Amino acid sequence: MPGRHITDHQMRLYMKYRQTDSPPVAAAKASFSTSTAYRIEQDRRLPSQKKAPRGRRRPDPLARVFETDIVPMLKAAPGVRPVTIFEELLRRHPELGAGIRRTLERRIRAWRAIHGEEQEVIFRQTHEPGQRGLSDFTDMGELGVTIAGVPLDHRLYHFRLAYSGFEHAHVVLGGESFIALAGGLQNALWSLGGAPREHRTDSLSAAFCNLDRDAKDDLTRRYEDLCAHYGMRPSRNNRGIAHENGAIESSHGHLKRAVGDALLLRGTADFDDLAAYRGFIDEIVSRRNARNAKRIDSERTALQDLPDRRTSDYEEVIVHVTSSGGFTLRKVFYTVPSRLIGHRLRVRLYDDHLDVFVGGTHLLTLPRGRPHPNGKHDQVVDYRHVIHSLRRKPMALLNLVYRDQLFPREAYRRAFDVLRKRLPDKKACRIMVDLLALAHERGCEAELADQLTADLNDGRLPDLNRLRTHFAPDPAQMPNVVVRLAPLATYECLIGTAEIGGAA
Repeated sequence: MPGRHITDHQMRLYMKYRQTDSPPVAAAKASFSTSTAYRIEQDRRLPSQKKAPRGRRRPDPLARVFETDIVPMLKAAPGVRPVTIFEELLRRHPELGAGIRRTLERRIRAWRAIHGEEQEVIFRQTHEPGQRGLSDFTDMGELGVTIAGVPLDHRLYHFRLAYSGFEHAHVVLGGESFIALAGGLQNALWSLGGAPREHRTDSLSAAFCNLDRDAKDDLTRRYEDLCAHYGMRPSRNNRGIAHENGAIESSHGHLKRAVGDALLLRGTADFDDLAAYRGFIDEIVSRRNARNAKRIDSERTALQDLPDRRTSDYEEVIVHVTSSGGFTLRKVFYTVPSRLIGHRLRVRLYDDHLDVFVGGTHLLTLPRGRPHPNGKHDQVVDYRHVIHSLRRKPMALLNLVYRDQLFPREAYRRAFDVLRKRLPDKKACRIMVDLLALAHERGCEAELADQLTADLNDGRLPDLNRLRTHFAPDPAQMPNVVVRLAPLATYECLIGTAEIGGAA
């Protein structure tokens, strides 16, 4: 075999065998001829080292413009993209043609490697068990999740231990806020069963938006108090420098891809309710934690003990119930039972709900609403709170500010639209109010919605008499059952006086 045809691998084998064998024996073991072995003895370079560099196969298209046009642009604007330089170059020299783009990109990359600016170096860190936990939020809008067909605008609060990779995720309905951080962090710590010595998050810039200096200072104190309750040292990365929180930033992408893949396997991104979606997220995170179970268990021994109780993960405000039968909080109007008109209520504001108190007595829990993205107010309305007054003034429904939010299901909204098209407004409002009252009094909101859908699909108007009969009996007509208690002496006769005395 001619020497020029041997490979680098054969050459290395020969040199290995040559340490103990003669050239002919080493050549035989490396599968080439003895004459080749003697030529190698004269020149021990690898075959790949003997190849002459390949020259250009065509003239350099950038030879006359690189130093005169391209380099000045790179020096004047170091961050400019190669595609921008490419477009500007074609504008100046259209004769170059579009085929130079890849050549230009390679040449710019090579020039920047030699003459470019220094770049920021990321220093990889060694993490110790029980030392650091990290929190951050990630937007989930791109996954297209819907709840009963309605798009869900939400984020995930994401907690992770830097050493073991333990993760916890919590669905957040609003934006980034201290309430969402406090609730999600405490859920993570109690799920983990311990607390790290340091908690790191971003600068909370999103939570600070539109706050004055006093409010920002108060938010900072609340965050520090939250960490102190669990014995954690609070720390933050610099604003806008995501890689300082890199132990969780990189995990965001992995988690979102895992959720996206699970949605594809599920076949739909629609869920019956929010609880079902939260259970879906919990299952995905649990599977990810199971892969690191041994490492997580070993880190648990290094965590701090949890305190006796959680600390507050809500904001408390005082509201006044107006004659409209509700109160306005954070650009959202909430209805409450009309008996509370004129009262001052204490409201605990969580990320996804409100707890309403009179003094120290808990009255009810309301779902939390959000103002529209354009700043317009929204309403959270329960028709049960106002139906008794609406029955006395049914025409108020026609131009009611929160009419669309009053209807508990889409079938009721469709029914009112059809009634208005086919009946006078006064009669349409009366029938619609009676339908809502029927749903409330007979406790048949979902079943009545199904009946309304069937009628509308068949082109029929709702028949109140038929629906009342269908959902009978009327609670007002329920029989009054009188229970008469038998005298205790009757039981003595059944048992017998002798047995009573023996028992005594």
